Amino acid sequence: MNGTNGTNRNGADGTNGTKGNIIVVGSGPTGLLLAGDLAAVGIPVTVLEKRPHKISNLSRAFVLHARTLEQLDARGLADDLEESGQPLDRLRLFGRLSVDLSALPSRFHHLLVLPQYEVEKVLERRAAEAGADFRYETEVAGLTQDADGVTVEARGPGGRTESLRAAYVVGADGMRSAVRDAIGLPFPGKSVIRSVVLADVRLAEKPPTLLTVDAVGDAFAFLAPFGDGYYRVIGWHRGRNVPDAAPLDLAEVKEITRLALGRDFGMHDARWMSRFHSDERQAPAYRVGRVFLAGDAAHVHTPAGGQGMNTGLQDAANLSWKLAAVAAGHADRALLDTYQAERHPVGRAVLRSSGGIVRLAMARRPWTLAARAALTAFLNAVG
Repeated sequence: MNGTNGTNRNGADGTNGTKGNIIVVGSGPTGLLLAGDLAAVGIPVTVLEKRPHKISNLSRAFVLHARTLEQLDARGLADDLEESGQPLDRLRLFGRLSVDLSALPSRFHHLLVLPQYEVEKVLERRAAEAGADFRYETEVAGLTQDADGVTVEARGPGGRTESLRAAYVVGADGMRSAVRDAIGLPFPGKSVIRSVVLADVRLAEKPPTLLTVDAVGDAFAFLAPFGDGYYRVIGWHRGRNVPDAAPLDLAEVKEITRLALGRDFGMHDARWMSRFHSDERQAPAYRVGRVFLAGDAAHVHTPAGGQGMNTGLQDAANLSWKLAAVAAGHADRALLDTYQAERHPVGRAVLRSSGGIVRLAMARRPWTLAARAALTAFLNAVG
């Protein structure tokens, strides 16, 4: 892996010794796929990440969808991930809803249950081997752009600042994106679920299905395996609307799980617990001049449907080849306009679908319960 003194290589689009250089801010799955794609075709790319160099095992996402696996397969990565993950060709929801995925028109006719950190390991290794310049403990302190490029003020370890020049910048730096703030884009939306509990636990009893999810009365719970003996629990109770900083203990997690799933599977040895709130937000534009947004920097939504990491990876797959073609001088800059045109509607659709799943899952009113029953019948019929 290149260190903090990586060199610049010349390309076609840009000036002042940074021709073709691209800066990617954020080393989550979205940023890593972008960086790997660019470096693999010879585009010089620098990745800025404010966190230390460590891939956490406190994973947020657990599922790769068929379309995402197809994108990763085109890059020679899917087989390794398939070996690490666990395929799921049937998904049960709401107790009665069963969705058969085996008929999907894809080589990957399943969901792949795999923690996000395992995906990040594979993507980081690819990007580093291709020559991406990683700069950890480095954050964006300022950003300006002109007709020829973008200047990023980067603050590194010890508070040392440095001006970096690039032809383009991609903000893949999450919900609280410094890049999005620097280009003055709002992030309209709202919190839709508060006081969601998270815990990584061991179980005395193995759940009957690979992914376990249900909503009963005022409670919702989800269980997914890490593959290392621990399970991620996500739970929510309608009557417990407390701040994210409120204390959380295993007894509360177990109680919510029992209410939603009927039992707590003998949860014990929690290595991590937390609360969070889930927002639905989307930037009005994914591009301002030479600066782009991707992944959670562009859109966030509820975790329902496991679409977050997948949508971000597909953002990256859509943008990377376009940036590479323009930066190398093989395509007109107008090609970059298609990123907004193609991906913004997808982000909007994901917000609607994930929000709809949550609202149906937590339905109380008769008409929403009826809608859930209708969805169950429809998906069973076409599954």
